[in-house]
Amino acid sequence: MTVRVPELSPALGRLILPRRSEPLWIPLDDIADDLATRVIELGGEARRLTAENGPRERVLDSIGRSAWLAAWEHAVRRAADRVADSLDDQIERIGKGVRMPRRGRRLRKLTSAERRALTARLSAGGAELVKALDELARAGAKVRTAEALDDGAHHAWQDAVQTAARRLEAAWLVLEDAVQAERKRWDPELSALAQWRPSLWPVLLAWAVGAGALLWLGLILGGYLDAPVWLARLLGF
Repeated sequence: MTVRVPELSPALGRLILPRRSEPLWIPLDDIADDLATRVIELGGEARRLTAENGPRERVLDSIGRSAWLAAWEHAVRRAADRVADSLDDQIERIGKGVRMPRRGRRLRKLTSAERRALTARLSAGGAELVKALDELARAGAKVRTAEALDDGAHHAWQDAVQTAARRLEAAWLVLEDAVQAERKRWDPELSALAQWRPSLWPVLLAWAVGAGALLWLGLILGGYLDAPVWLARLLGF
């Protein structure tokens, strides 16, 4: 019996047609489009192999757990990099606006550890997706090992594929919420940076040294203090 691959577009829902109550603070629609396109391409590749009477194993692998997970993880990394780069750009812009030294701006940008933590927070919504992919792998294993593909195993695998698509949509919506939360997480840091002012002690120190030097020179010129030899020679005393 030929493996019949279900249509995935309807199950992807808002991953294809976003509906939001408020816009995201950084654009992610292109990443969502690429993710949906990649998943649809997985289905198309599986159908192509089916049409060419390709081995059942290749059909299942082309739309199996690893392929779905790779597409999701790639999208998460892209989203996390975009959030981190946007935050770094804001830190640079605000830091320049308050005349923060370059080294100070560099120290406030996201470290490698903070970028990894950001990626982990954005990927947390994929937990249910991973469970669905595990179920897809189990359903696929039954189809893979069956000598004759029975309707029960076939329908269970089809349901698992469509469930994975729905869980992918849900995981992406959770990721969008996490992106919005990242803005709130970093707002105090950005606000504190905007209120940063250069320290006054170097200016006060320079002023005190300059004022002391002028007072000392004035006392010498007024005859209240003896001029040092080098200064007397310089002034022609």
